[in-house]
Amino acid sequence: MCFLQGTGATLLCLLSFCSYAQGVTPSRILIGQTAGFTGPVAGGVKETTEGAKLYFDWVNKSGGVHGRQVVLESLDDAFDPKRAGANAQKLIEEKKVFAMFLTRGTPHTEAVLPYLKANGVPLVAPSTGAALLHSPVNRLVFNVRSKYQLEAEKSIEQLHTMGITRIAVIHVDDSFGKDVLQGAMNGFKAANLQPASVASFDRTTSKVDGAVQAMLKANPQAGILVGAGPVVSAIVEQVRKAGSSMQLLTISNNSSGAFVKSLGANSHGVIVSQVFPNPNMTMTAIATEMQRLARERPGFLVSHQAMEGFAAAKVLVEGLKRAGKNLTRESFIAALENMRDYDLGGVRVGYSPTDHTGIEYVDLSIIGKKGEFIQR
Repeated sequence: MCFLQGTGATLLCLLSFCSYAQGVTPSRILIGQTAGFTGPVAGGVKETTEGAKLYFDWVNKSGGVHGRQVVLESLDDAFDPKRAGANAQKLIEEKKVFAMFLTRGTPHTEAVLPYLKANGVPLVAPSTGAALLHSPVNRLVFNVRSKYQLEAEKSIEQLHTMGITRIAVIHVDDSFGKDVLQGAMNGFKAANLQPASVASFDRTTSKVDGAVQAMLKANPQAGILVGAGPVVSAIVEQVRKAGSSMQLLTISNNSSGAFVKSLGANSHGVIVSQVFPNPNMTMTAIATEMQRLARERPGFLVSHQAMEGFAAAKVLVEGLKRAGKNLTRESFIAALENMRDYDLGGVRVGYSPTDHTGIEYVDLSIIGKKGEFIQR
């Protein structure tokens, strides 16, 4: 702490006596992000990041957090796990960020974890619902969005209630795809069903022909498609070209306007699981708040992925506020772990030393004729 007064004393304090946590100065808090701003998930990443910036900008305009501006330093990893790891190292060891935020992708966030551990850097709101980030609890990782496995389980449950019993799964052959598949298998078990077929594709080549043919051969009533937006769009196109009218469903990593656009004429009727309330309705306070702030930013796309970023930013800022003016990583972690049942505006998030799960909200939406996500 510093007890010196006056401009000259403040300068002397900064140069010698006062110490601040890495990434923290009297005027700002530097937060780091690595995500695929180019590549197959670029559209969704941009929406999520813009949602976060919408809230950060409002906070900064309103005086910041204890007088400090929240500054987000984002690096593009082109959705490449190796680049994600390299970016994390640069942000933590060279840029000296206080915390990491909104990393995108399961294997990509896995590549970030060693740098968090080596430097004691917290990560808030990884943009992945990977189970490995929930259990066992990683003291440095604070999840906000729901788990992929929960989405997959709920999807099977919903299809079953619709009378659909022959369900196939196509998934990317990486830690993300296998995680969602495990959730689907849990759902099949709970519904006393067996999958009609399970096929995978290589994430490095994105060749899906074999997987699509295996699914079509099984003649399912519905197919759950797990992968990045452009690849899932390619699967949908092949299924429709083959003349199949089966119900198609994907999960919330594809809840962006960019994904709907990539589907083109095939978008109508595709089901997408969601981990946040409808951002275009006024039924929740968080949606109303985001809509209000968005009106001041021409061209801002109000979407589910934007809401994910908006909610993530609210959690980060609330943790910073509760950590106090003498901000350290330890006080920030302690503040988050003592955040119980915090209302983000219609959805609640809470943590403890033994639970960093965050939100457990899943709903299903369907893409309408005008390309909108229809959700209650």
